Amino acid sequence: MEWAELRERHRRGESITALAKEFGLSRNTVRKYVDAEKPPKYVREIVPASKLEPYKDYIRGRLAEYDLSARVILEEVQAMGYSGGYSTVKNFMQPIKYDRAVRAEIRYETPPGEQGQVDWIDLGQRWLGGVRMHVYCFAMVLGYSRTLYAEFTPNCRTDTFIQCHLNAFRAFGGYPRSLLYDNTKNVVLNRHVIASESVFNPLFLDFASHHGFATRLCRPGILGAKTKGKIENGAKYVQGNFLAGKEFDSLAQMNVRVQPWLVKANNRLHETTYELPSARLLAEGLLPLDHDRPYIVVLEEERKVDVESYVSYKGTRFSVPYQFAGRACRVHDRSGQIDVLVGGEVVARHEFVPGVRRVKLKEHFEGLHKIKRDEARERHEKRQRKTYIPRMLASIDVEVRDLAVYDEFCGGNR
Repeated sequence: MEWAELRERHRRGESITALAKEFGLSRNTVRKYVDAEKPPKYVREIVPASKLEPYKDYIRGRLAEYDLSARVILEEVQAMGYSGGYSTVKNFMQPIKYDRAVRAEIRYETPPGEQGQVDWIDLGQRWLGGVRMHVYCFAMVLGYSRTLYAEFTPNCRTDTFIQCHLNAFRAFGGYPRSLLYDNTKNVVLNRHVIASESVFNPLFLDFASHHGFATRLCRPGILGAKTKGKIENGAKYVQGNFLAGKEFDSLAQMNVRVQPWLVKANNRLHETTYELPSARLLAEGLLPLDHDRPYIVVLEEERKVDVESYVSYKGTRFSVPYQFAGRACRVHDRSGQIDVLVGGEVVARHEFVPGVRRVKLKEHFEGLHKIKRDEARERHEKRQRKTYIPRMLASIDVEVRDLAVYDEFCGGNR
């Protein structure tokens, strides 16, 4: 019919170009049709049967029973006489395995007060008030209410990690019965397939035991990341909403400005629960903080007092009473309160201030200048005594006498 219409319309004067455009054909095809005395015949190309054809039913049966790889199936059909290649087997299996896969995800919801999720956000190097520094964001979200907490830190050490937990607990007004983590070294030092067999960070384990919450670990890999989707979404919200397009003068300013932002974020209609996180927080039933038995984060390190009576810690030199110069000591860091202990006793206490290179207390050096002055005077006097006596003797004239005088003095006996 198409051949006949093309011939007829071309006979009436329509151009080949116009007909090709209307029928969606090339001009050569139209020209071939209008010049042909008979309608063209379609000749089907004979495609040779695939070498895999005799084995396809076998493969379908194996995949219906087991989730086998293309390599395993290839070895099996080769043993049955298949002489084709690996890609033929793989391409045949791919749509079968895809159709069988369950791609739907089940959202895991927790009851009130049951779980929270925690993660670090590595923000990389940022300019803060003209100073380039590495910045991290600690984030925690409560599973039921989706209440979010965020705090910015200059490091991701375990003592910082624990202090951020305490700050989050205070912001929430309590803490859940369990907290979910990825495999951060702050929590687990050596992750095993069975979580209970893993080697946990002793400092963090002490913190968790003190408060009595359970520590849960995500499964490794992509499946593990899906189990902590609430904190993943919270982290994206912090980066995409609070941080995007903003500049800060300091880390302290970041933490000040994030507080009103968190209030606003926790009072917005949540896209999943369709409720306000702050309203659902009231129903969480969190475990209360024990104010009679607060957990104090103490970081302990061994150091040595130098000859100038200073101890170096976190890039800052802290003064110590001069009597302990050269002695071994231990530094206790209690959330910025620095204690220096010698022989188990606190001999110096300072407050850590980031950016300050030296902290000196005058009382640590009282009397030292007098002692040094007296020592210098004593050394000078000793030198004077050593040089004065020979000089004095050299200035005395000694009479030279004949030996007979001494013989007479001794009675003539030698």
